[in-house]
Amino acid sequence: MARKRSVIAAMARDIERQARLNEAARKRQERERIRLAKERERQQIQFAKEEKQRYIESRIEETDDLNNEVNDQIQQLNALLEQGLTGASRIVFSSLKNKEQFKSFVPPTELTIPLLKPNFEDYRSQIKSSALLRKLMPMLENKYQQALDRAQQKFDYDLIQYESLEEDRLSKLEAIKTDYEQQKSNFDAKVASENLEVDQFEERYRNGDSEAVIAYNNLVLERSHYPIDFPQQFRLAYLPDSRELVVDYEIPTKDLIPIVSEYKYVKTRDEITEKLRKDVEIKNIYSDVVASVALRTLYEIFEADQGNIIDVIVFSAYVQAVDPATGKDITPYLISVRVIKSKFNELDLRRVEKSVCLRNLGAQVSPRPSELQAVKPVVEFNMVDKRFVDHESMLDSLQNLPNLMDLNPFEFERLVTDLFGMMGLDAKQTRSSKDGGVDCVAFDTRPIVGGKVVIQAKRYKNTVGVSSVRDLYGTMMNEGANKGILVTTKSYGPDAYEFAKDKPIELIDGGGLLYLLEQQGIQARIVFE
Repeated sequence: MARKRSVIAAMARDIERQARLNEAARKRQERERIRLAKERERQQIQFAKEEKQRYIESRIEETDDLNNEVNDQIQQLNALLEQGLTGASRIVFSSLKNKEQFKSFVPPTELTIPLLKPNFEDYRSQIKSSALLRKLMPMLENKYQQALDRAQQKFDYDLIQYESLEEDRLSKLEAIKTDYEQQKSNFDAKVASENLEVDQFEERYRNGDSEAVIAYNNLVLERSHYPIDFPQQFRLAYLPDSRELVVDYEIPTKDLIPIVSEYKYVKTRDEITEKLRKDVEIKNIYSDVVASVALRTLYEIFEADQGNIIDVIVFSAYVQAVDPATGKDITPYLISVRVIKSKFNELDLRRVEKSVCLRNLGAQVSPRPSELQAVKPVVEFNMVDKRFVDHESMLDSLQNLPNLMDLNPFEFERLVTDLFGMMGLDAKQTRSSKDGGVDCVAFDTRPIVGGKVVIQAKRYKNTVGVSSVRDLYGTMMNEGANKGILVTTKSYGPDAYEFAKDKPIELIDGGGLLYLLEQQGIQARIVFE
């Protein structure tokens, strides 16, 4: 009985011990589960933290990219002139030539390998026979001869086939070669023709042919690299008599300037904010752009003038815009300048202050280009681009005159007087004698901008020099006139334009005169005989 109780007690202790062990194991597992859960939670928190940091860094990087883009745009605009000075604007005529070589002659491989010509010895060698046995056994001699005859027949057949196939191969090869030579001849003739056109183009350019000069300078301006937002639309006219190139150039509006000066990332709001550029900064940058394009274009054309056929450039830049007051399309000119090469070549454009430089060149520059305040072009492009073609007031009788050069000096002066009268001036022709050089005195009746105008008309066959402009200026001083206008049937020299640069003098050449007449419904022509 006592033994039985002892056994039961031991079993109870074992059960209790096992229970304690199981409980300890359970607690260890629970602790491990809790530890793993906390570890997972910690990892998730760390991952979320890292993910958030990566997101913040990506937003900061995005902000930096936006700022870099804006800064690059501004730097490009600020460096417009400098970039033009470093580029090679002169056209190398040889580079316009077609240097392409026609492909080499490569016939099909199977036609280049001659066929193997049959050799009778190869056929006879295949007949196995012993000369000694043929002598001992005549029957073998007969069989040998028969085999030799068959070999000869096979050889003759194969030789005919060879000659036919070889002739066909050579014929095809010759046909392919003939076709290649024809294609090569056509290609070489086309290249030679194109290169001859380049040589003729260069010759016409160096001889001062108007169309060639315009085409050459079109190439010069087309090769000038500007930011992508620049329209780079332009038109050119060349006056060989005065060696003058007129450039009408479209530039972008102030909209090309980024209105945002800086981007910032606000982490607390997860937002990229914009700091707008000040209006005064936009105006300054845009004014600099206008000045840079003008000076750069002048530099590129003069620098590229390898034929030395341009003495004067008239550059005028305009924008395509919408009038905020009317909603209509407008093309106001923002800058216009006439520059003589000798004066321009004295400039060091790397060191000039652009606005001051343009003022010194006598440029008409909009005081508020960002607001599209227009200036009057030095030359109306349509006045320049008029051709000398077939075109009792004198204007009425002019319809029957074939040529303005047929007018005598008095008739020409009267024509000019009537023209300005039709244009709205109160114009009176002076007497031919004792007029002190005054051909016409006109009054512009507009308030403030109006006043007395002295007009002189020169029916000349030669280029008008500076002396005539000086005479006009002296007459203006004597007459107390606000403005002087000199009209000629020919053109003006660089010295005449230089003298008139900063003075209230307007020079109208033959093309301009034809244009003004046409504006009044009169078609005329100027022919020098």
